[in-house]
Amino acid sequence: MRAIQLHQYGSVKELYLAEFPTPEPTDYEIRVKVKATALNRADLLQREGKYPPPPGESPIMGLEMAGEVEKLGAKVNKWKIGDRVCGLLAGGAYAEYVVIHEDMAMPIPANLDFVAAAAIPEAFLTAFQALVWIAKLQPAETLLIHAGASGVGTAALQVARLIGAKAYVTASAEKHKLCLSLGAERCIDYK
Repeated sequence: MRAIQLHQYGSVKELYLAEFPTPEPTDYEIRVKVKATALNRADLLQREGKYPPPPGESPIMGLEMAGEVEKLGAKVNKWKIGDRVCGLLAGGAYAEYVVIHEDMAMPIPANLDFVAAAAIPEAFLTAFQALVWIAKLQPAETLLIHAGASGVGTAALQVARLIGAKAYVTASAEKHKLCLSLGAERCIDYK
């Protein structure tokens, strides 16, 4: 398979496209034909050598992907060939194929294409974890979201809106319209 690789940690100029062995799924993994990937801050840090993949994970960059299930591990029972999935990875998404544990893959809603689905895992899982699991945000509560126009910020705005909470955000003035359209009650120019 082809994959984006690094000559060495550093700038974008260190990236190159080359052949890499196609990963094989273990018993509970699925192999996904990657149709889209996303770019977030963690990817940039990984390229710079400041956020290495955990030991044993793919050395290929890329933490989010969306695609179609192409091969099943021997004990997989949650997916079938051709299913549309997205997921958050420790690495490997900047490639034609990636493996992911069947429990970590998420179905792509019918109304989303692969590009939109690839942008969901990191931002929305982070926002959901912070607001629902940790903060236990409730309807009618108010929260302040810094960087309201960022990936996690825009996801947090949408999660808060669905819960019924009020969200205030900090963002530069030119991004206030976007934040308001996603449900911000009030925008504060952080400058």
